[in-house]
Amino acid sequence: MKENIDYTLYLVTDREIMSTKKLENAVEQAILGGCTVIQLREKKCSSLEFFEIAIKIKNITDRYKIPLIINDRLDIALAVDAAGVHIGQDDIPARSVRQLIGENKILGVSASNFEEAMRAYKDGADYLGVGAMFSTDTKTDARLTSIAELKQIRKNIPLPIVVIGGINKTTVANFDDINVNGFAVVSAIISQSDVKAATQDLITEISKLNSKKLL
Repeated sequence: MKENIDYTLYLVTDREIMSTKKLENAVEQAILGGCTVIQLREKKCSSLEFFEIAIKIKNITDRYKIPLIINDRLDIALAVDAAGVHIGQDDIPARSVRQLIGENKILGVSASNFEEAMRAYKDGADYLGVGAMFSTDTKTDARLTSIAELKQIRKNIPLPIVVIGGINKTTVANFDDINVNGFAVVSAIISQSDVKAATQDLITEISKLNSKKLL
């Protein structure tokens, strides 16, 4: 398990809904607003295009010392020397991915229930992406994860948990009694007209949530 990774606000990119002309602009504005991890997700482009985009985004994340995680594509993650890779339940098994990337790269695994989360933990994941917590237009076929199921995962699995799916400045309040480590966001940041301001608004709400936990 990697230490000192700040998962507080985790941007998952989506060029189809971004408000900026270039993804590089959106990513930089999100980082300036407070995003602590960037995941590059490209579902509809060639391997070459994905590679070229990843190089551009990594130049930005490296400049700000922010981890770049590549979604699904182990080959792209290795080719650009990204900080890590995030895989879903239909991708190469986590145990095999861990063998390929070694111990120094970050491995994130999506889990919608306790069984998937426990398997990911045993197979060498560094963090869990748990959800979808709420319905979302960016992934309409996602299975929803209940708060009760999230609590079960939190209670029994000692990995950092990043919740995803319908996360925005209103829904973060639903996690005030659960010790999650971060919030993964897509449209609530990348589709907003002012990406930096939207990110700052989310950071403010997350800070309020964390302040409550200290009381």
